[in-house]
Amino acid sequence: MSESRTGRRWRTAGVVAIAGGTLALLPLTGALAGGEDPADGDGAGGGQGHPRSVIFVNGDGMGAAHREAARLEQEGFDGQLAMDQLPVAGLQTTDARDPEDTVTDSAAAASAWATGVKTYNGAISVDVGGDPLLTIGQQAEAAGLAGGIVTTAQVTDASPAAFFANSADRSAQDDIARQYLEVSRPEVVLGGGEDWWLPAGDEGTHPPRTGDTEDPEVSRSTQGDLVAQAEAQGYEYVSTAEEFAAADSDRLLGLFSNEEMFQQRPEGQGDEFDPVVSLADMTTTALDVLSQDEDGFFLLVEEEAVDEMSHDNNAARMLEAMRSLEAAVDVARAYVAEHPDTLLVVTGDHECGGLTIEDVDAEDESGPGGTLPQETAVEGGTESGEDGPFVVAGTDGAYDFALDWTTTGHTGVPTVVTAEGPGSEELTGHYPNTHLYDVVSSVLFD
Repeated sequence: MSESRTGRRWRTAGVVAIAGGTLALLPLTGALAGGEDPADGDGAGGGQGHPRSVIFVNGDGMGAAHREAARLEQEGFDGQLAMDQLPVAGLQTTDARDPEDTVTDSAAAASAWATGVKTYNGAISVDVGGDPLLTIGQQAEAAGLAGGIVTTAQVTDASPAAFFANSADRSAQDDIARQYLEVSRPEVVLGGGEDWWLPAGDEGTHPPRTGDTEDPEVSRSTQGDLVAQAEAQGYEYVSTAEEFAAADSDRLLGLFSNEEMFQQRPEGQGDEFDPVVSLADMTTTALDVLSQDEDGFFLLVEEEAVDEMSHDNNAARMLEAMRSLEAAVDVARAYVAEHPDTLLVVTGDHECGGLTIEDVDAEDESGPGGTLPQETAVEGGTESGEDGPFVVAGTDGAYDFALDWTTTGHTGVPTVVTAEGPGSEELTGHYPNTHLYDVVSSVLFD
């Protein structure tokens, strides 16, 4: 990394609202422009006297049952997931402020994390009146910190978008991509969603899914060729595993699929989970790049397939996604062990599927959507059902379990938060999801 990096970070050291429903970052002189704040004593990092960083890991749709099912399947009765070995634990409520719905979607939930303000479903860091709110990602860039997105979803999907963009409608993903380049400017953007960066007719690296009438996955940007714009701004663009492995830049844009980096479907109906680049590898590279900023960083890491596979009540693929997420948490924990000034948070934005864990019982109820064979048909069974059996790790098949779904949608149960590092002690107890904004922003900016 060249010395010029921190020297040029003054460019986004202030934030103001502008017309059009987005925020613009403007230069600012003084301490945030790279000079020393006399109150600090030794420069960057606020009153703590050293830089602070945050790795925020979202298992989209991950509730307590998802975590426990993954523990049984990966570690067995006496083991623990890395995400559950973090020393601090709490519970967050996830309700939105939607005019019609009590249960949140990913957009409203991530907006609460990113801004500290509850909003309506479908909102990307705007308030209930549609006015843009300042986000953690925008604040980080303005304060001279680096910012990054790592996800198996489209990089412009609801959760990452909420940290680095503003939109009244989560579906405006090409405009969200434009905001990444023109407003918030995160240094690392890795995941799926090439379709939203290229105009119709320019299919880029990833061709349409021939024969897929449900979603042919074609390019659809109405904002022009945003990949070319990113390259013109100094981003290195990669779209294959080989290009990713060879990447060497302090600004990195990687788009490894048309849409999500997997195919969500019910079991045996075209479902796929085989990302071109793993979530763990993307996390490793993101940390390598972002950690070279001496002022600290904010990184969002997301495994989207936990949610998408739960929407289809696909337990086998959901458990694969949980293994992917756990591997990324291992990477994050290793980083924190070497950089104890880093806050690591692992949580889920909401629960999906109404999942619970049961013993395998041939006479138990099951809807027609389940994969677990049943001896007793249930009259009026629902779409959701039971999946399994799944073997408890380390028992040589002596113990197994079933996963029972009660819905194909989101539920309103609290989700688990585990954490370690500076500020993590504030994440014990029971609190609204907006509390995570308070803790993260305090670590980064106070």
